[in-house]
Amino acid sequence: MDEVLLAIDAGQTGIKLRLERPGAEPVERVLPGVRTDQPLLPQLADAARTVAGEVPIDVVAAGASGLTSLEHDASALRDLLPWDSRVLLAHDSVTSYLGTLGELPGVVVASGTGSIVFAVGPAGVARVDGWGYLMGDAGSGFWLGRQALDAVMRAHDGRGPATSLTAVVREHWPDLEDAYVLLQSDPARVSVVASFARAVAEHADTDPVAARICREAGEELALSAVTALRRVGVETSPFVSAIGGVLRGAHVRAAFEEAVLAVHPTARFEAPHGTGIDGAVALARLAPEHPLRKLVATAG
Repeated sequence: MDEVLLAIDAGQTGIKLRLERPGAEPVERVLPGVRTDQPLLPQLADAARTVAGEVPIDVVAAGASGLTSLEHDASALRDLLPWDSRVLLAHDSVTSYLGTLGELPGVVVASGTGSIVFAVGPAGVARVDGWGYLMGDAGSGFWLGRQALDAVMRAHDGRGPATSLTAVVREHWPDLEDAYVLLQSDPARVSVVASFARAVAEHADTDPVAARICREAGEELALSAVTALRRVGVETSPFVSAIGGVLRGAHVRAAFEEAVLAVHPTARFEAPHGTGIDGAVALARLAPEHPLRKLVATAG
């Protein structure tokens, strides 16, 4: 391309940006993640200005977490930018798919702090979950952390088995009976809860409670994956790619693959071709006839 492209992959953990200019090496930056309790588009515009500075941008291509129907407006984002740019805006499930499987039919399962599943097939496209920590995100880092806290408090009450996760939670809140008040008043409570996911994965080899939580997380993610594949009409040998920190855990990954294979015995587990920022770059070059194109807002 002979255009200057700014690609944006905006998630809750971080906003990744890549500036591509003809004849120059790409420049990449990572900024703090988007805040879902604040308007999204001004955050994207601020991130773009921070990275591009005075460089005039021809194309801005953004995939964003937490993109609602009200903010899925490329013209509104374009109005916030200082350049006369062409703007493409999509939910990050679209850019995650493009970065992970490219144009292959199949399903991408992304599970970090939140979780979302996206599939492309002969019947079109389907999104499953990604409904946030209050209404969904099954099998996500938050989900794992929330299950860990539930197990710890059940053990504390005598309603559930003892677990080594209790010591992990006590490192954060020495008095367990104060924990719920301190957590509810913490503005970073979502990331705090999700932070316990790592301990669940690390304790799963030796703690039956942690192992159960990991198994159930994998099964939840598999349920979302096979549901998405059914909705898009992929019946045999689907490509399945799993990304995100949660699925790097051996116990979650094993349970996920086992549950998918129970429904699709010939499923092909595909290593990611790239990342979300690669998907944002691909968004700018997506063919008009591609099934994902109808999910992309454009302006300019």
